[in-house]
Amino acid sequence: MADRRLGSSLLIRLLAGSVLVSVLSIAGTAWLAVRTTTRAIQQEQGHALTDDAKIYDALLGYAATHHDWTGAGPLIRSLAASTGRRIVVTDRNRAPLVQSSSGTLPQRASATVNPLDVNENLSADRIDSRAAGPFGLPAADRARLRAIADDAVACLHKPGATPAPPAVPQVSGEPVIPPGVAPVAADAKLVDQPSGRPRIDAQTGELDGENSCTPVLDRLAEPTATERRALSQLNDLADACLSRQGMPQVQVGLDGAWISAAARFDHAYQQAAETCIASSRRQQLADYVTPSALLFVTAPGAPAPAAGLDLSAASRVRIISVTGMVLLVAIGVTVLVGMRLVGPLRALTVAAVRMRNGDDDARVQVTGRDEIASLGTAFNDMAEHRRRTEALRRAMVGDIAHEMRTPVTNIRGWLEAADDRVVPLNHELVSSLLEEAVLLQHIIDDLQDLSVADAGELRLHPQPVDVAEVLHTVADAFAPAAERGGVDVAVAARTMTVTADPIRLRQAVGNLVANAIRHTPSRGRVTLSARAAGKHIAIDVADTGPGIPAEQQALIFERFWRAEKSRSRQTGGSGLGLAIVRKLAEAHGGTVAVASNPGEGATFTVLLPVIPPDFPALPARRI
Repeated sequence: MADRRLGSSLLIRLLAGSVLVSVLSIAGTAWLAVRTTTRAIQQEQGHALTDDAKIYDALLGYAATHHDWTGAGPLIRSLAASTGRRIVVTDRNRAPLVQSSSGTLPQRASATVNPLDVNENLSADRIDSRAAGPFGLPAADRARLRAIADDAVACLHKPGATPAPPAVPQVSGEPVIPPGVAPVAADAKLVDQPSGRPRIDAQTGELDGENSCTPVLDRLAEPTATERRALSQLNDLADACLSRQGMPQVQVGLDGAWISAAARFDHAYQQAAETCIASSRRQQLADYVTPSALLFVTAPGAPAPAAGLDLSAASRVRIISVTGMVLLVAIGVTVLVGMRLVGPLRALTVAAVRMRNGDDDARVQVTGRDEIASLGTAFNDMAEHRRRTEALRRAMVGDIAHEMRTPVTNIRGWLEAADDRVVPLNHELVSSLLEEAVLLQHIIDDLQDLSVADAGELRLHPQPVDVAEVLHTVADAFAPAAERGGVDVAVAARTMTVTADPIRLRQAVGNLVANAIRHTPSRGRVTLSARAAGKHIAIDVADTGPGIPAEQQALIFERFWRAEKSRSRQTGGSGLGLAIVRKLAEAHGGTVAVASNPGEGATFTVLLPVIPPDFPALPARRI
């Protein structure tokens, strides 16, 4: 049931996460695509509108100043090259008049080019301002008016007064202006009108009132002969229009303003007058401008402008279908990945439950090299380590019971015999009981040392120690035991200093020497030596005993382990000495190892880090 909950929960979460990520990805991608496309379309439309306006204005100016499209080819080709658009001008029947390149025309024209009927935003009377017609001045009139205009601007820029002071003396035909008087219009400038007549524009100053520059301004405002003929024609046409409506005549000026002597001047009359003047201007200009034409502006080679986003019903169905396919693929992939994840996790869960119930052989099958496989390998390693640890724990409990049962049984047996007066309580019996008690005390002390080390409570008092002196001291201490066994103990070491706890160091070396003497036959030899090994000092205890098989060398430092399975007191100790050596070496920051070949003896090496002799004594510390 737990496995089912694990599998379903993980699979559902993976599925939900995949669907959520897919939906968010689709939504984000769609939003980004729509936003980017919309912005691109807006920018393209903006550029297209700007280019279209530029093309339309240029062609409208050409139409206002020419009576046909014969010479418009260079202008259209230049506009097409600068805008990258295809430009075609046709008549009302869509017959091309001039074009930048050939091709199919779109269904609808981009605009109508008619200088006499333009957008109201461009002209109040819907007539392009560049259409001068009969008001166009010949070159001689233009030059004369330009000279008068230059004189007027020069006058307006000079200091002057309004009105002009009386009796001003003349010098070189120009009035003399009293000093300290501001100019009439310091910002006056010339503007050429489409007809060729110059006009003076000024933001400041009064050009309409009387001032010292009025005579020259009046000369500039006087119509030329060409303009008087055009104005007379325009007034005749306007008067005829008004007469047909029974309204009084008007007088139109060069600036387009009109006046009337009518007694009644109401809104209807004003509207009729303006309408007649506009229609009269169109009639007057008709022979001077091109006829109305159709303008087509498209992308090169495209019959029509590019369409926007297609959001029709069919397009929406395709979008929904693609989205559904993406979700189905995401769900399928998630299910497959989830099943590959859930299977090994379920196997791990089953194995963990078996281990919890006491099955030390519970393992999982590892396939692949991914994270799940690494987890399975780690689980198998943990299970194997737990099995070994449990086996050692059981063996240790049995070993402790066995080690302590023998001396306790001996002591109890002798004491019961003495209590029953079977044997006399003499000196020999007391010595035997004392020997058993000492053995029992030795086992207890070793166990206590190991328990203190395991708990991190073993205290060290490090200080500079002469390794050679320690080896000679240990050799002297074990000389009697070695002599009884017929074993020769030798020391080969020069003076070397290491920072260590001298008592614990002698204990570790003593345990190694005792173990070596115990396993060395008569007339054998045990050698104690020390040597430098890089940043460490190595203490070697070598014997000439039977050696240790390779498969047993990894277990030699385990507690209560002995190569001699009989556990005889003559051939083996308590089985704790080498385990204590390993703990003491680790407490000093070092290690212990064994090297042996069967029949060639064994060499135990304690490797301790070197600390300079002048290094201050370390404080006592716990491990």
